[in-house]
Amino acid sequence: MPSGDVLVLIDDSGRVVEWGRPAEELFGWSAEEAVGRSVATLMSEAAAAGGERQRERFSETASVLVKPVLRGTSVMWQVLSAADTVPGQDVTILKAMFAHSPLALHVLDNQLRVVRMSTAADGLSNTPVLGKHFTEAYELAEPEAEAAVAQRVLESGEPVVNRLVRHVKAPGRPTHRIHSVSYFRLEDSHDRVLGLVTSAVDVTERENAQNRLALLDAVRTRVGHRLNVGTVCQELVEAVVPAFAGIADVEVIEDVIRGNEPPPVPVHRDVPLRRTAFQGQIAGGHPAGVVRSLPVGVFTPLPTGTPFSEVLSDLRPRLVSIEEDSSWLAADPARAEVIRKSGAHSLIVAPLALRGHALGVVSFYRHQQQGPFEEEDVAVASAVCAHAALCIDNARQFMREWIIAQTVQRRLLPQPPATHTTIDVSQLHLPAPESGGAWFDAIALPGARTALVVGDVAGQGIAAAITMGLLRTAIHTLAALDLQPDELLARLSDTAARLVAARATLPPMDPLSREPLIAGCVIAVYDPVELTCTIARAGLPEPVVALPDGTSAGLPVPPGPLLAGTGNAPFPATTVCLRAGSTLVMGTGALADEVLAPSGPLRPLLDGAGTAPLPDLRDDIVHALAGGNRAGETLMLLARTKALPPDRVLTLSLPADPEAAPIARAAARHQLKAWGVDEETAYTTELIVSELVGNAVRYGAPPLQLRLIFERMLTCEVSDTATSAPQVKHARTIDETGRGLFIIASLADQWGTRFQTQGKTVWAEQSTGVSTERRDDAGRPR
Repeated sequence: MPSGDVLVLIDDSGRVVEWGRPAEELFGWSAEEAVGRSVATLMSEAAAAGGERQRERFSETASVLVKPVLRGTSVMWQVLSAADTVPGQDVTILKAMFAHSPLALHVLDNQLRVVRMSTAADGLSNTPVLGKHFTEAYELAEPEAEAAVAQRVLESGEPVVNRLVRHVKAPGRPTHRIHSVSYFRLEDSHDRVLGLVTSAVDVTERENAQNRLALLDAVRTRVGHRLNVGTVCQELVEAVVPAFAGIADVEVIEDVIRGNEPPPVPVHRDVPLRRTAFQGQIAGGHPAGVVRSLPVGVFTPLPTGTPFSEVLSDLRPRLVSIEEDSSWLAADPARAEVIRKSGAHSLIVAPLALRGHALGVVSFYRHQQQGPFEEEDVAVASAVCAHAALCIDNARQFMREWIIAQTVQRRLLPQPPATHTTIDVSQLHLPAPESGGAWFDAIALPGARTALVVGDVAGQGIAAAITMGLLRTAIHTLAALDLQPDELLARLSDTAARLVAARATLPPMDPLSREPLIAGCVIAVYDPVELTCTIARAGLPEPVVALPDGTSAGLPVPPGPLLAGTGNAPFPATTVCLRAGSTLVMGTGALADEVLAPSGPLRPLLDGAGTAPLPDLRDDIVHALAGGNRAGETLMLLARTKALPPDRVLTLSLPADPEAAPIARAAARHQLKAWGVDEETAYTTELIVSELVGNAVRYGAPPLQLRLIFERMLTCEVSDTATSAPQVKHARTIDETGRGLFIIASLADQWGTRFQTQGKTVWAEQSTGVSTERRDDAGRPR
C-alpha cells in the first residue's frame, strides 16, 4: 500500500468520518458500513472476526501515521499509511519533547493555524489556541510582520532561527514578554508541504539584562563629554529616553550649578533646586503640554512627604507605583498634573550623590504601553545616576574655576572702557567655558592718538586669565613708551617668551608646566590729526573697516607670528588712511569665518553699519551669533573714528637756526591765548616749546616742525629727521647748557620720543583746566 494513502478520518469523539478504499481492502468493511461508527468498536470486531489471517494482513500494511487536521473549526485525526516504520524509540522521543521539553513547540498547518502544541506552550496564552491562526492565538506586538516571516518560511523552506518576538502585555503578566522563535517547514516523504514547526523560548530576562548593560554602556559613553552641569544633565536624559524610561527629569541643587560645595544630607526643604534637563516621549502625541508644565531652568520646590524629598534625605533610590489616589501627589500639584497628562504609572526616583553629599535628584517615568519598572531597574537607575553624579561634580569644580576665571577676567578688563574724544568704542564679549584669556583695550596716547588692542590667550580657567592680565599690563607699560605697533608687538612677544621660560622652570607636577603659551594680538594706533591708522597683528584675523557709505573692506595688514613664537619673524605694520566716521572692527579667531571674512554669513551686518550707533550694531551681531556652535572666546572691538577739529591743532614749520625758538614761542603764545589757556599754563608751555625747539636746532636735522594739540591734554611736539634719541643730562652748576630736557621733565606731566620712518618726534604733555568741549554761540555742547 503506498504511503500517504488516507485510511481513516476520525473526529474528536472517536467516530469515523471518512473510510478510504485502502481501509476497505484492509478491514473488509465498505465506507457505508464504517462511517459513523466508533473506531474502537470497529477495531474490536475486526480483531475478533478476522483471526490470525486478519492480523497478518494488518501487519503487512506496515506502519500508519496519525496526525491532527483541521476541518472548519474542528480538529480531527487522520490515519494514513506510512511506508517507513517509525521506530518506537523515535516515537518516545517525540512524545517526550511535546510533553516535557522547556521549549514551547507548535505545529502549524499550511494555513499557519495551530494544530498541535507542547505542554510548555500552554502558558503562552490565556485562551484556547488550537485551530486559530498563530498570530490570533498569541497577542504579538507586530502580528503582520510575524505572519510575513512564517509565510516566507512556508514558501521558501529556508528556516528562520532565533528571531526575537515581543508580545503585548496580557492580563496576569507583570511585564511584556520576549521570546526567541524559530520557524522550520514541515514536509512529508513526498516533499509535500504540511505546515511549520515552531519553537519558542522565553528570553525576557536575558534581553532585559542585555538592555540594562547596553544602557549603562551608552550612559558611560555619551554622558560627561562637556564640563557644564546643564549639558551633562541634558546628555543624561537623552541617553535614558526612550531606552530606559518614557520621561526623565533632572533637578540639581542650585549651589552645585554655581560651583559651590553640595550640601550635606538630609537636604533642607528650603535648599533651592533648579530643573536642568527634561526629556519626554509620549506615545501617540508630542509632549508639548508636558514641556510647558516642566520648563527647564526654573526653580523647583521640594515638598515634604514626597519621594523626591525622601530621596534627598537618605540618598536611597525608590521604586514608586503611581496611583490616582497616591497621597504624595497632592503635595506637589504641578508634578501631579504632568503625571496625569503623560499617563505615567511607574516611577523611579534616584539621587545624584557623591561621597555622601547630595547633588540633585533624577525622576524616571514609564507610561502607557511601557511595562512598569522592576526591582532590577532600581539598581540600573542607581548606576546611571552614580556616573552622572561624578560627571556633574567634575563640571561643578570646573564651573567654580571658570566662574573665578571669568571674575578675574572681568576685573582685568576696562570697567568701563575709557571715553575718548576722537574715537567711540564699543565691545562685544561672549565668554566660552573653554577659554578665559581674551581682552581688549583702548589706550590714550600722546597727540590725541588712541591705541586699540585685541588679544587672546589660548587655554582656559584661571591660568589663561592670569596670563592675559600679565600681557595686558605689559601692553600698558610698553604703550607709555609711545612705540609703534610693530615695535610694541615685538616687545610684547619678548615678554611672552619670558613667561614661557618661567613656566619651563616649574616643577613637573605643576599642570601649568605642561601647558603651552599661545597668544595672539592685534594693535591699531589711530591718529585723528593725520586721519591715519597704523596696524600690526600677531596671529589674529585681519581687521575690517566699515566705511560711512555703507561698504566694508578688509585692511591689508600682513600676518605676523604668534606671540612668543619660535624664530625671528617680524610683525610688519601697515598704515592706512581712515577718514572720520569709519568703523574699525577687530576680533578674535572665533569671529574670523562668520563676521570678518569677506564671505562670512554675518559680514553684511558690517556692510550696512554706515553711521548706525555702535551699540545697535553690537547688539545686532550678538543676536546673530546667539546659539552658534563656535570654538573659543568671542571678543570684538568696534571703534568709530572722529577727526580732531582743525582749530584744536597748530602746525608750524620752523627754520633750522636760532630764530626758530622765538618764532615758536610767539606762535604758541598766540594760539594758547586763542584757546583760552590760563597764564601759568601758557608760560610753562612757552618754556617747554622753547627748550624742545632749541634741542631740535642744536642736535636735530631739518626740516623742523612744531605742533600744538589741544584735546584732553595740551601736547607740544617738535619733529626733525635725525634718528638720535634725546637724553636727560644732569648739568653741573657752572654748566651753561644741558638742562633743557631736565626742565621739560620737571614741568610736563610726561614726555617722550616717538620714532617714525624718517626721524623722530619729541613731545611733552600737560594737563589743563580748560574744557576742550566745543560749544556753539549759545554755550551748548556741539
